[in-house]
Amino acid sequence: MFLKLDSFFLEPHSTNVVLLMNGEFDEGLELITRDRMLDVSVVGPDGVTHPPELAWADSSVWNPDSLDTAILTFETGEPGTYVIGVSTAPRIIALTAEAFNGYLAHDGLLDTIERRQAAGMMEDDALEFYSKHVKALVQVGSARSAEWATVLGYPVEFVPLENPYELSVGDELRVRFMREGRPVANHLVYASHDGHHAHEAEGEHAEAVATRTDADGVATIPLSSAGRWYVRTIHMVETTNEPDLDYESNWATLTFEMR
Repeated sequence: MFLKLDSFFLEPHSTNVVLLMNGEFDEGLELITRDRMLDVSVVGPDGVTHPPELAWADSSVWNPDSLDTAILTFETGEPGTYVIGVSTAPRIIALTAEAFNGYLAHDGLLDTIERRQAAGMMEDDALEFYSKHVKALVQVGSARSAEWATVLGYPVEFVPLENPYELSVGDELRVRFMREGRPVANHLVYASHDGHHAHEAEGEHAEAVATRTDADGVATIPLSSAGRWYVRTIHMVETTNEPDLDYESNWATLTFEMR
């Protein structure tokens, strides 16, 4: 799930829309309704706002045949680097072994596949408890501000260590991946950008960057191209205190744009 704008460069005191793409970076596959959103935050130099339910619509406002993308209308204030965040309530999904293994391969959960193989569980069906937590960094006007480093307190979250709007193509962006406020070490993180997102013949994502966090939970993303970027990961663990569930997953993305 991604927060995506036509342009991440906005004018101060303007009305804008951001798309909540649930599915792929370039295609929404399922509508996230407002009642599933535990938090919606827009953080800028003027403070934090929580847009009301009436600020949301679905993509049928543009295309009567499209109901798969949620659209937030929001107002910018003073110039600065804003954060927009959405966190969803957990849901439970039951998957056959074949479907679950395919989804793990498609989304690059290599560590979970390895653990299932080592435990002889590749033929086991799965009951998964999942939620999604997404952020976008938006540059309003030309002045930079410190809101890009805001921690929203989601179950999982990417926190950048520098403002991408102070970087150039060819630089590196460091992001810390947090789970319940603590850095997660040795965790797989993927990143890509406009024009470099596809699927291989087996269905797996083909992305510009595949890396792991270091001991401090920091992933380093080489900014190799201009365009709209995303950083993504899924944190999945086997459940031990819920006998009716097999896995808990929390999804995180961070989006921004490079010029």
